[in-house]
Amino acid sequence: MDRNLLEIDGVTKYYGDNHVLKNVSFDIRDGEFLTLLGPSGCGKTTLLRCIAGLEKIDSGDILLKNESIKALPANKRNVNTVFQNYALFPHLNVRDNIAYGPRVKKSMSRSELEAKIGEVLELVKMKGYESRMPQELSGGEKQRIAIARALINKPDTLLLDEPLGALDLKLRKYMQKELAHLQREAKTTFVYVTHDQEEALNMSDRIAVMDKGTILQIGSPSEIYNEPADLFVASFIGDRNISQVTVVEKNDDHVTIRLGSNVINVRCSNKAGCDFKSGDKAYLAVHMDKMRIACEQALDTLKGKVGSIHYAGSQIRIEIDVDGSDFTVIEYQKNECLCGEGDTVWLSWEEKGGVLLPLLPLPGGLSV
Repeated sequence: MDRNLLEIDGVTKYYGDNHVLKNVSFDIRDGEFLTLLGPSGCGKTTLLRCIAGLEKIDSGDILLKNESIKALPANKRNVNTVFQNYALFPHLNVRDNIAYGPRVKKSMSRSELEAKIGEVLELVKMKGYESRMPQELSGGEKQRIAIARALINKPDTLLLDEPLGALDLKLRKYMQKELAHLQREAKTTFVYVTHDQEEALNMSDRIAVMDKGTILQIGSPSEIYNEPADLFVASFIGDRNISQVTVVEKNDDHVTIRLGSNVINVRCSNKAGCDFKSGDKAYLAVHMDKMRIACEQALDTLKGKVGSIHYAGSQIRIEIDVDGSDFTVIEYQKNECLCGEGDTVWLSWEEKGGVLLPLLPLPGGLSV
């Protein structure tokens, strides 16, 4: 999986005066599951459509196996796209939907086509559905048939534009596992678009986080989750408490900070760097579910007062005020500190649970 299959090189795209993609550059490895993740309007679907040949780029290049494809029409690129609505032909049964591409291209003999239809149906676990019409299929079954129809063309890359968006929550979670398994079985490079961080974290080999037409960070789910490159990534991936703090001093990869009357040591993000000096303002970002509550003070803990406690099934959400900064702690079972509203407690977190990030404008809708 080390060889690059696709190269996105300085791609820029405008819609009128709207600068949708801004000099986007990154590589996609052969055989990997890469997800383009970001909020609505960040440019991820436009980028996918540019790779597919459904949109022309204004500058830059797109290379497939070291060959430029930016001038090729969509039907000449060895990529296939699966859309959110699946785009199955309603008047054709499953067999004919899958066979449509090879028949149009005349790329297979009749006997070879029948064999390939059986192979892709076996791959997506839909053998026996050949005569079904699309209206007789569930949402998850339609998605599998759409993927089978794409895979029979043996694409170098399969592009998937939020294909789980129309499914209910239970089916969506099931199909996340199925898609990841299918990708490994098919050994085809998947480029997947979603705004759902859980989907991205569950399925991907790597995630490219996008905002306002740029790639902010690309890395493994673990890297994206634990080592955010900036405040946007930290706020978009995972549930974090974000508070403004003051730097007291810097020590190697750790920094001493002040939050109200509390002075503690925290680590810097490896991706964001650790270029802080005394007196700097910064943001402390801590995963809510990696925090711990203690009834007694210890080293590097924040003193706070319990505001409210909410029980939601297996989760307990505890709101704590730390000198005017609000923290939410998510527990999955009650710990040793049996605190109640109004109690004084001390907060800490796992080593990788919190990071210090440079003071940059907060993403829209966030406040600290």
